[in-house]
Amino acid sequence: MGRVSQAQAEENRRRVVDTASRLFREQGTQVSVADLMKAAGLTHGAFYKQFASKEALVDEATAHAFAELAERHSAGLEQYDGQRATAQQALIDTYLSVEHRDAPGDGCPVAGLAADIAREGAGREARRVYAEGVADFADFLDSDDQDGIVRLCTLFGALVLSRATKGAPLSGEILAAAHAALTEAG
Repeated sequence: MGRVSQAQAEENRRRVVDTASRLFREQGTQVSVADLMKAAGLTHGAFYKQFASKEALVDEATAHAFAELAERHSAGLEQYDGQRATAQQALIDTYLSVEHRDAPGDGCPVAGLAADIAREGAGREARRVYAEGVADFADFLDSDDQDGIVRLCTLFGALVLSRATKGAPLSGEILAAAHAALTEAG
């Protein structure tokens, strides 16, 4: 089999990063390279042509997930003609939905990657990108009435607890209570 073109190699790398970003949020960074590459539709051997290590992929996939989050925030502001409070409320409505709870791979990297990033070393790029992403998300949520960090902690905590209690009535109650708290306070 011949070498792939530079354009195909770039596309393959993008596909692996996108797949890793989704799988890491769904299953954690312990997903094997073999399973990840299979999900991306590529061979296990192709991984090491693209990445120096799995840790390098974790770094890049984390950055990718937070770049997607920032794009969604920008798109929300644009959709609501720069009306920050309206965009924030739409985000809260979506974030605390059953659909978001049930789709961690496409969901928030703050919730999806927290446990794995907490285990990363202090000097790791993924941890730096995660901290920066959390700060940016909190800034986006900041309002005249509520601190962005408090809002983010409420969203994050409710989502994680709701996912952990999925299948029990408590799961929906958690989402509803957090939504009411953020809506009443905002």
